[in-house]
Amino acid sequence: MICKLSMTARNLRNSVLTADLAWGMLAMPLAYLLRYGWVWHGPKDRSALIFIPPLMATLLLWSLMSSWVRLDGFRSGWLFSAVVSQLLLSVLALMCALFTLAYLLREFISRLALGYFGLLLFLGFLVIRVIARSILASRRARGLIRRVVIVGNGPLAREMVTKIECHPEMLREVVGFLSPGEDACPNLPSVSRKEAITLQSSNVAELLESRGVDEIILTVPTPGHPEIMDLTSRCNSRGIAVSMVPQPYELYLTKHELTDLDGVPLLQLLPVTSANTEPFWKRAFDVCLTLVLLPVCLVPMLTAAALLKLRKGRAFCTERRLGKNGVQFAIYRLNSPRTATVLPRYERLLQKLSITELPQLFNVFRGDMSLVGPRPEGLDRARRYTEWTRQRLKVKPGITGLAQVYGLRHQHSSEDKTRYDLQYVLHRSPFQDISLLLQTAWTLVLRMFRKQGPDAPSEVAPEGTADLTFQESLVHAHSSQSSAD
Repeated sequence: MICKLSMTARNLRNSVLTADLAWGMLAMPLAYLLRYGWVWHGPKDRSALIFIPPLMATLLLWSLMSSWVRLDGFRSGWLFSAVVSQLLLSVLALMCALFTLAYLLREFISRLALGYFGLLLFLGFLVIRVIARSILASRRARGLIRRVVIVGNGPLAREMVTKIECHPEMLREVVGFLSPGEDACPNLPSVSRKEAITLQSSNVAELLESRGVDEIILTVPTPGHPEIMDLTSRCNSRGIAVSMVPQPYELYLTKHELTDLDGVPLLQLLPVTSANTEPFWKRAFDVCLTLVLLPVCLVPMLTAAALLKLRKGRAFCTERRLGKNGVQFAIYRLNSPRTATVLPRYERLLQKLSITELPQLFNVFRGDMSLVGPRPEGLDRARRYTEWTRQRLKVKPGITGLAQVYGLRHQHSSEDKTRYDLQYVLHRSPFQDISLLLQTAWTLVLRMFRKQGPDAPSEVAPEGTADLTFQESLVHAHSSQSSAD
């Protein structure tokens, strides 16, 4: 069943790529018509056939880029800002390659026609992904999805729900939780413990079947426990698929390779030496891009600094943070406390738009920080880091990062942010850095129109199609056999 789901995701990527290539073949004639009209010999002394080589180059380059970067729009879950930024950068890179090839081959091709072509490509590719997302939403609305129950009640179980809800291409819906074993009760609220029910594994399997559950996902730390093994066996016999998150989950936030050793799955964790070193392009990228951003950011930063100087007598402040390899450094901020419960309206606006963080561009110049990377945390929180969480200190901290793009801020746990930070570290590239900066700008623009406070946590809303009665019964269901087994 897992192979079938993987094939569905692969088919989605192939379908999007096929639609992209078809649109590319249509966009070139449309660009020609916009430039020359209904004239075959539009280019001077040449015919429309001159546009065939750049079209072939476009189809080849886009196929290679799609396989390298995965431009289907669902790589990290459906996030519209990520889709727009990735498509924009990819189309710009493609057009730069076409202009370069035309220059090197000394072929006269209208730059205006290629400009029309690039614009049509971007708009068409974006529409294709929106249509794909709409088709998935339509299938969900018609109930053509898999009903899933999460076995477990810890942070990993909650994270699995968020992941599934962020990936519409999975066509799954979480309809409840199953907390196995007597240890589940202490983790429930006092009211929930009073309402908890006790079920045998056989009764749980019957309940799942009667409610039309298609799959259970194990997120428990001991999936080999006899109770869990009995439950999975009974589910398999009733046609309910079983999936499992390998434990400990944190170890798998690295490059890995699965090998079948005579029926025994062997997961090899591959060393990632690049995770402990700065890429050769990183420092030059930070300095050059900061020089571009600084003139744009100076006006709002200096205006806010002057306002704070007049109102509070001090414009800037510093805070001690942990940088690369745990080295302390002073981070620059505008003088507006993040943890204050009551702030003037203008300070709330400065924090809401992250203008208070703009002085950290000077930290980037000094080499203490990078534009994109794990967000540095205070010393008090850093002292409580686990060995796994300290991995985020192997690289330079950043002004923004993958965790911030997904809505995680200082009030979220370090463990939650570390998962995103390590994903970023494993896939660092100039393309990803620019994409995250564009997504950050998108987030700040949207934040201007939201009424919530600057630090309000962003939560993934439930789909709303779950059977609430069923969900409540499963949340408190657990087996009484654990201690006896």
